[in-house]
Amino acid sequence: MRKASSNWLGKVVMAVVMGVLIVSFGVWGIADIFRGFGQSTLAKIGRTEISTEQFRQIYTDKLQQLGRQFGRPLNMDQARAFGLDRQVLQQTIAEAALDEEARRMGLGQSEAETMRMIYNDPNFKGLGGQFDPARFQSVIRQFGYSEQRYLAEQRRVSLRRQIAGTISAGFEPPKVLIEALTRFQNEQRSIDYIKLDAAQAGTIDPPSPETLAAYFDDHKTQFRAPEYRKLSFAVITPEEIGKWSEVSDEEARKVFDQRKDKLGTPARREVAQIVFPNVEEAQGARGRIASGLSFEDLAKERGLTPPDYDLGLIAKSSIGDPAAGDAAFSLSSGEVSQPLQSRFGVALVKVGKIEPGTMPTYESAAAILKKEIAAANARAKVAELQNKMEDERSGGASVAEAAQKLGLTAVTIDAVDRSGRQPDGQPVSNIPRGLDVVSQAFNSDVGVDNDPIQFNGGFVWYDVIGITPSRERSLDEVRPQVEARWREDQISSRLRTKATEMVQKLEHGSNLAEEAAAVGSKVETAKDFKRDASVPGVPSGVITAAFRTPKDGVGQASGSGSSEWVVFRITDVTIPPVDMASDDVKKLKETLERGLTDEQLAQFVNKIESDIGTSINQAAFAQVTGASNN
Repeated sequence: MRKASSNWLGKVVMAVVMGVLIVSFGVWGIADIFRGFGQSTLAKIGRTEISTEQFRQIYTDKLQQLGRQFGRPLNMDQARAFGLDRQVLQQTIAEAALDEEARRMGLGQSEAETMRMIYNDPNFKGLGGQFDPARFQSVIRQFGYSEQRYLAEQRRVSLRRQIAGTISAGFEPPKVLIEALTRFQNEQRSIDYIKLDAAQAGTIDPPSPETLAAYFDDHKTQFRAPEYRKLSFAVITPEEIGKWSEVSDEEARKVFDQRKDKLGTPARREVAQIVFPNVEEAQGARGRIASGLSFEDLAKERGLTPPDYDLGLIAKSSIGDPAAGDAAFSLSSGEVSQPLQSRFGVALVKVGKIEPGTMPTYESAAAILKKEIAAANARAKVAELQNKMEDERSGGASVAEAAQKLGLTAVTIDAVDRSGRQPDGQPVSNIPRGLDVVSQAFNSDVGVDNDPIQFNGGFVWYDVIGITPSRERSLDEVRPQVEARWREDQISSRLRTKATEMVQKLEHGSNLAEEAAAVGSKVETAKDFKRDASVPGVPSGVITAAFRTPKDGVGQASGSGSSEWVVFRITDVTIPPVDMASDDVKKLKETLERGLTDEQLAQFVNKIESDIGTSINQAAFAQVTGASNN
C-alpha cells in the first residue's frame, strides 16, 4: 500500500479503489500549540473556540452514526485505530476555519433563503409532498438538533458551500489520468489454479506436552482473558415508547380532518407565460393567437426558448405570481388568458394539460397518521420520562432502581469485553443496534454518575456495576484452543512449504495438471476477472496476487483461512480500450473531480488555518476520545 501510494498517480488510484470512511477537508498537520487554554476549550481557530463539550457531542454523534451504518457499535478504541478521532477533529477545525473565512469575506444568507432550502428538502416532506413541520421537528430532534441550532448550522453549511464552489469552479481532471485509471480498473486476468488444503498437509500427530507448553508460552497474549465489565442500562426513545403507545380512530380522524387539505395531491396544470412591455402589445399578440398563431411560435418570434416561458406541470401554490396563478387555474385546457398585470409586466397565460387534485380517504391515511401521532406522543413522553429519570438519579437511585420505579425495563449485562462479546465469545444480543453503550462503559468506572447517551431521539442511562480485570489464563484453562491453534499453524506451515516447492517445479517446466495429480487435487479455472472482483471459490488474496504476476507467470497465496493455500498460473491478461463516452468513465471522472477538488479545498483550508492561527488542547482531545484512559 505504501509503495502504491508513493507517487501522485498511485495516491489517486488508492483513493479511487479503496475509498474513505469519512470525507474530510484537509490532511492532518495542525501544530500543537498550547496557549491561553481554559479547561473547557479544546481548540481555537482564529477567534472561534471549540469547547470540550461541543466536540464531545460532535464526536459522540459521529460514532453513533457510523455504528448505525455498520450495524454494530463502534467503540472509542476502534475509532482511534481507524484514525476517526483525528479525522473528526480535523473536519471540525476545517469547518470552523471556513466559517471564519466567510465572516472575513462578509458572506451572508438571509433567513428566507435558509427556510427555502429547508422547505425544499425531501427529508422534511409529508404525505402530500409538502413541507411537514411535525416531520421536520421529528427528524432534527432525532439527530440532537433544536430548531434554532439546525437553522444556524444550515446557514453555515450554505456559506461553506459557496466558498468551496468558488474554489473548485471549472476544475477538470486531466484526460491522461482518466485513461490511466480506466485501464487500471478494467484490466482483466484469467488463471488456472490448484487448492491445497488440510488433506495435502498430511498426518499431523498430536503435540507432546512439552511442545504444547512451549507453544503456549510463546503465544500467551493470544489466549489472555480480556477485561470484562458488568453494566446495566435503560433506554427511553420514541421508538421504544411508541411500541406500547396506542392511538384511537377518534384521535386519528381528528388529525385527518385538520390536515386533509395538506394530505391530498394538489391540482396541477401545464402553464406557459409570455410577458409584454404594455397592454396594447399583449392584446395584439392575443389577437394573432386567436387568428391561428400558436403560443409556441409567438414565443419563438420574441426570441424565447421553452425554459423562458414554459412553467411545466405545476401546482397553483408553486406559481410565484398570484395574478398568473389565479388566471391559470380559472382557464380551460388550451385557453389563453386576457392580458393581465403580473409582477413582471403585462402577461398572457396559456393552460395545457390539467391534472385534478386527489383527496385521500381516512382509511387510506389512518395507518400513517396513527404512526405519526404515536411518534409525537412518544416524543412528549420521552421528555417527561427524561425529567423523572434525572430526578431519580439525582436522588441517588441506580439506573436499575430508577427504571423500575418509572415502569421501564433495565437491561443488565453480566460480563462484556471492549468488543461487545461475552466470555463465551458470542456478541451481546440485547443491546439495541447502533447503541455504543459498551465503549462508554469502558470509559467510565464503578460508582460514576454518567451522563446519558443521546440515542434515536431519546436517551440511554447506564451504570458500571462491576469490573473483572484482564488476566493471563493458564494452559489448563485454554488447552483445547491452544492445541487447535497449534494444529492450524502446523497445517499452514506445511502447505506453504508444499506450495513453494510446487511453484519452483512449475518455473522449471512442470505443469499444473501434473502437480495437481501428484497431490490428489484438481486444476480449476477463473476467467476474465478484475482487481475488485469477487470470484466464487477464489479468495481475494489470490486475486490480489494474480495482478502482481506477469502473463504465464506462476505464484502462490493463502486461501480461505490458515488451512488453505493456492498455487496459480496467469493464462491471460486483457486491457480493454478506453471509451471516454461510457457511463463507467463518466462516473470515474466525477469521482476524480470530487477527490481532486477536495484536495484543492484542503490546501485552501490549511492556508486559512495557518493564516488565522490554529491551536489544539491535546489533553482535552485525549480525554474526549478516550486516549487518556490507555
